[in-house]
Amino acid sequence: MLQRCILRTYHVLALVLCLSAREDFDWTKNEKTSFYYSTFPTGFSWGAGSSAYQTEGAWNIDGKGMSIWDAFTRKKGKIFQNDTGDTSCDGYNKFKDDITLMKDMKLNHYRFSISWPRILPSGLKSEHINEKGIKYYEDLINMLLDNKITPIVILYHWDLPQLLQEKYGGWQNVTMVNYFNDFANLCFQRFGHKVKYWITFNNPWSIAVEGYETGEHAPGMKLKGTGAYKAAHHIIKAHAKVWHTYDMQWRSKQKGMVGISLTADWGEPVDITNQRAIEAAERYIQFYLGWFATPIFNGDYPQVMKDYIGRKSGQQGLGASRLPVFSPQEKSYIKGTCDFLGLGHFTTRYITPKNYPSGLGDSYFADRDLAELVDPKWPDPGSEWLYSVPWGFRRMLNFVKTQYGNPMVYVTENGVSEKMVCTDLCDDWRMQYFKDYINEMLKAVKDGVNVKGYTAWSLLDNFEWDEGFSERFGLYYVDFSNKNKPRYPKASVQFYKRIISSNGFPNQREVESWKRKAVETCVSSNQLLAADPLIGHMEMVSEIVIPTVSTLCILLSAVFLMFLLRGRI
Repeated sequence: MLQRCILRTYHVLALVLCLSAREDFDWTKNEKTSFYYSTFPTGFSWGAGSSAYQTEGAWNIDGKGMSIWDAFTRKKGKIFQNDTGDTSCDGYNKFKDDITLMKDMKLNHYRFSISWPRILPSGLKSEHINEKGIKYYEDLINMLLDNKITPIVILYHWDLPQLLQEKYGGWQNVTMVNYFNDFANLCFQRFGHKVKYWITFNNPWSIAVEGYETGEHAPGMKLKGTGAYKAAHHIIKAHAKVWHTYDMQWRSKQKGMVGISLTADWGEPVDITNQRAIEAAERYIQFYLGWFATPIFNGDYPQVMKDYIGRKSGQQGLGASRLPVFSPQEKSYIKGTCDFLGLGHFTTRYITPKNYPSGLGDSYFADRDLAELVDPKWPDPGSEWLYSVPWGFRRMLNFVKTQYGNPMVYVTENGVSEKMVCTDLCDDWRMQYFKDYINEMLKAVKDGVNVKGYTAWSLLDNFEWDEGFSERFGLYYVDFSNKNKPRYPKASVQFYKRIISSNGFPNQREVESWKRKAVETCVSSNQLLAADPLIGHMEMVSEIVIPTVSTLCILLSAVFLMFLLRGRI
């Protein structure tokens, strides 16, 4: 499938190091060491991830209510090629097949989300509970456990019930805190005796910034300079309330844990000898990760956010900061509401200071007073924003350790997409990405970072938000043009499977053989994928069979790989 190349403009950040970070995290030391052959601690958990809207489909089946993404994707021009997640991977009907794939990979856990409107169609527990939706998730959880796969469940992966958006303005309204808590409490009640790992929100940065500042994502609101901060404020309060609800009502009975999943790129000073560049890099991280992590671990927003947004608000003639304020009671209520930290990470940016005059208008991006840069030598095999910079992952994990007291960490998203006209299941770039990033995580474990598990993003190719189906992150290729949505293993399936079975990278000779063996097995998958379109995707025109361009691409890839392999023998 053709993939749109989108050049995103990155505005970037501004100033002031927290004393604790200056003392604990050494910005001037960036060790880029050679590959580290070793294994992870016993009990390290390996998994893969998905989310409800991106994979389930069945958007209006069995009593499900409409979500903000169901509504957003119906607005022409919002999604590449006007794709929708109406059917997506059809995970709602194919979850048993997908668990079979997980079992074959020997996954320890599966990270998925529960669709709020599938459980509560109107969003309100008081109005109607959809028992068919409850049963779907019960069946999914039971089958995972039957196959010795631990469910890690996200309560909110962006699919707010549309009725709550229409009636209250969604996360702009503080009433969402109680409504979300009601939904979470219902999930604890129905599923908590079997689910021991709960995540309140996945990537709240995207919910706030892309949903309420830029409008790139649902609900598509463009409230520059205020919308993202207000949404984030309510999300943090909602997270804390849900944590306390579990702590007071369910923890003693169910013995589970509640965390949050924060996604952030690493920001590296463009010049580690320049203090202003170091300060700008920390600003980048604090406006990204610290925006949510610092209140949850320490009780309040990062000081640098309060300083910069407050100053710029004053320069703009506002009577108060555009960054909302937590009361003393709220600070103590929010602080410490994290049993474990979920961390999503994909890429890195170089950061340099850049002054954005307040007269240019309100903007989260301008508030940071910085610019983001990339090294043209960095590989960019997938999305235009996603460069492969493995060493940034180790830096990020060590920052979490020093900044937040070395919390228990589960990596909840890490992976790379692909951009190519022809389908190719021999995804050598993804194998290289996983190898390099997982190895940097292993180095971080050696550094003493308390990482307990890793989740590859994603199990399947799925609906990638505003990019539709044009970007593919999956370990398994999904043929979205086929109504049966068949799955085909990419080479990275075998590669990741070997990392799991070895619990890391035992020795150089063995690791070097993994990629070679994975490529050999993917040739047959390419041939199988090429055969299916010949059967299902041909068009009859005057009794002449014409295969699609995609079919020809797949066939050419398969033939080319066969010749390559024969040349090796």
